[in-house]
Amino acid sequence: MRIQGRALAAGLAAAMIGSVGLAAFAAGPEQPAGEGPRYTADGRLEFPADYRDWVYLSTGMDMAYVEGSSNPDMHMLDNVFVGRGAYAAFQKTGTWPDRTMFVLEARRAVQKGSINKRGHFQAERMATEVHVKDTTRFKDTGGWGFFGFGGSETAAPKMPAQVACYACHEAHGAVDTTFVQFYPTLLPLAQAKKTLSAGYLKDEAGR
Repeated sequence: MRIQGRALAAGLAAAMIGSVGLAAFAAGPEQPAGEGPRYTADGRLEFPADYRDWVYLSTGMDMAYVEGSSNPDMHMLDNVFVGRGAYAAFQKTGTWPDRTMFVLEARRAVQKGSINKRGHFQAERMATEVHVKDTTRFKDTGGWGFFGFGGSETAAPKMPAQVACYACHEAHGAVDTTFVQFYPTLLPLAQAKKTLSAGYLKDEAGR
């Protein structure tokens, strides 16, 4: 009886493990517990102060998505970071899990300093923006929200009527409304996983 009981218990345990494994496989990769956006009681996003410990994706210099005048004496470098759990999930699926967070850190690019003779290096931070995937909170904007932090610890989401971020990302983002086309370590993976958006492929065909 004891042997039979043990065998039955082992069988039940194996079945439970199998069912959990199937459920996890069906749901796809998720971020580690605790990673993702945190909000105040009135819906403001808390600034992710540890973002520089996240995965670094890319840096762009003086990038602009529309034609227009620019100040030749002012240069900017934009650094992009994403949460480690979201990055790991992207490696498996070619797209972003819910609660993904990006941080774009804009820093002044300077030439004169120390022993530098040519080129630019990064100086003080000028602005910080956060892009959040939260399909429950941002149902009306494709599941994504934009936040601008001007030195404050919390920020309210930017409204689509006030900024062009939403429409631009929706129309031109390579993967899930994000600019993966500018992330050299991720674009080949998205190409292999065939997760590139129709808008991005259209832009590339007409380029």
